[in-house]
Amino acid sequence: MIHETAIVHKNAEIDPSVEIGPYTIIGPDVKIGKGTVIGSSVRIEGDTRIGENNKIYHGAVIGLDPQDYAFKGEKSGVIIGNNNIIREYSSIHRATGEGNYTIVGDNNFIMAYAHIAHNCKIGSNIIIVNAAQLAGHVIVEDFAYISGLVGVHQFVRIGRYSLIGANSKLVQDLPPFVIAQGVSARATGINIVGLKRKGFDYSRIRIIKEIYRIFFRSNLNTSEALEKILEEFPDSPDAREFVEFVKNSRRGVLKKSDE
Repeated sequence: MIHETAIVHKNAEIDPSVEIGPYTIIGPDVKIGKGTVIGSSVRIEGDTRIGENNKIYHGAVIGLDPQDYAFKGEKSGVIIGNNNIIREYSSIHRATGEGNYTIVGDNNFIMAYAHIAHNCKIGSNIIIVNAAQLAGHVIVEDFAYISGLVGVHQFVRIGRYSLIGANSKLVQDLPPFVIAQGVSARATGINIVGLKRKGFDYSRIRIIKEIYRIFFRSNLNTSEALEKILEEFPDSPDAREFVEFVKNSRRGVLKKSDE
């Protein structure tokens, strides 16, 4: 299942069911689980651990050194879960810092030319569209949607079920359930279509709409808004998730749109 022109180091741990295309290079510390298919001219280096049933397309680069001045050659790596699609010429760099890993979860769709930088933590069931660029230490939580040509600043956190519109620049944290867009991204509403597709019912979406209104559209400051959200919806796990996300924000939460 390994093409005769591929270069696979003898120390790499490759399940016998793995397919490796022509001119692909696999380094000595790489581990690849069963059912994974790797296309042509792919390069996988470093301490990279790839799970089962992934599909990696032509020209993708995984596990190479981070683009980080702080990197001094320490041992670090990449961990990729199961059932991911990684399209042409995407790049996923290993982490900075001894023993650290860039992590990608399960069931993600990473489209062509997307970049996931060092120390990123990508959850599961996420879509990253063509040429989206994630800087170092970005966290993307489950079911988020990052549109094409989006730029995400280092250390930004993107909440569950959120959506970033195409051509946006995100420099602050995006709370769960929220849509952001713009050259300097602003909150423009909640991700109703995405929530419905994931099975959120009317009552749950209604609460999320009200959470958005209180936080982004009222005249309350952040602390007052979070307190009011918990007072209004004490039994809502979505309210608690939103509040905890904002409280734990390192870069601050993005602002609302002026529209």
